[in-house]
Amino acid sequence: MKTDVAIIGAGPAGLLLGHLLRAEGVACVVVERQTGDYVLSRIRAGVLERTTVSLMERLGLDARLKSEGLPHGGFNLADGERLIRIDVEALTGQTVTVYGQTELTRDLMDACDERGLEVIYDAGEVALHDIAGDAPYVTFVRDGGEQRIDARIIVGCDGFHGPSRQAVPASVGQVFERVYPFGWLGILADVPPCNHELIYANHERGFSLASMRSATRSRYYIDVPLTEKIEDWSDDRIWDELAVRLGPEAAAQITRGPAIEKSIAPLRSFVFEPMRYGSLLLCGDSAHIVPPTGAKGLNLAASDVHYAAEALVAFFRHGDADAVAGYSARALARVWKSERFSWSLTKLMHRFPDDGPFERRMQVAELDYIANSEAAQRSIAENYVGLPV
Repeated sequence: MKTDVAIIGAGPAGLLLGHLLRAEGVACVVVERQTGDYVLSRIRAGVLERTTVSLMERLGLDARLKSEGLPHGGFNLADGERLIRIDVEALTGQTVTVYGQTELTRDLMDACDERGLEVIYDAGEVALHDIAGDAPYVTFVRDGGEQRIDARIIVGCDGFHGPSRQAVPASVGQVFERVYPFGWLGILADVPPCNHELIYANHERGFSLASMRSATRSRYYIDVPLTEKIEDWSDDRIWDELAVRLGPEAAAQITRGPAIEKSIAPLRSFVFEPMRYGSLLLCGDSAHIVPPTGAKGLNLAASDVHYAAEALVAFFRHGDADAVAGYSARALARVWKSERFSWSLTKLMHRFPDDGPFERRMQVAELDYIANSEAAQRSIAENYVGLPV
């Protein structure tokens, strides 16, 4: 099989890029090692920046997002005693939209046949070859035999553990990483949210987050040591802990219910440079990870896709090789700003094991400053709603 672009990974980044390229007449094929049902079963983010929404609008795949998504004009920081509302809409003139990543992926998947986007699922042993040159190719095993896709460009949208980043020689790449000493224990339940906007809470017992996927489905988190095991956390224990950490105002509005899903996710900040090597581009989690504080993961992948699509369309339709060459620098400029915001909000809202009374006083002072400074709130709002691409 031959194509212009081989995309590795059929998560939201890979599918979004595939649709953008097909809309511009660039031939592409998406290769995914899992089944479609498995891809849809992954529970992920739910807050979309304007950039992500605008890409779905451009494709004309935003009907369900517009009808079922929840526009949010702000969010809250809690310090144990009060809610500090960041009025994002008033401060920036923009909003974010709560719409589950699973639903966004479903919209992209459902449009593949109609839009002529070929996706190959159940592709095992995916490997990238000759990426340093102008004739890279991908091999994989399916239906008992090895298959091959020859392409001019390969784009890795295959996540942190995928083969794309691993194909870059160690002598070329540089890793920047911070692994955090805690994880987020999450519970998903079919209950109404305790607040119509998200609450990020800093409590003496630790961090918590109240969020939602819809008006009837809630997603809550608490931070726990990495040594904790999910089987030690009953639903009741999680709800009890949330009621304490979120504070009395939010606790009074919590509706308890059985968990649909529970898990503990480790947190890290990670960036791999460069995001382009030879004929390979990296997008999303294959190149960077952000802690979920601030809801940047999916949105950062979408901005990568925006830059990659622009570069590839310029290359294939106009012969502009400089556009592909400049992809990494353009993408990384926004990646590092999003990493900074996610890192700073994580540092502000969590208790780190090595922190002492001084660090705690700094958090208290920072939260009080934010509560009383429009300038501080504007800076947070600009980053939360998404920096320009």
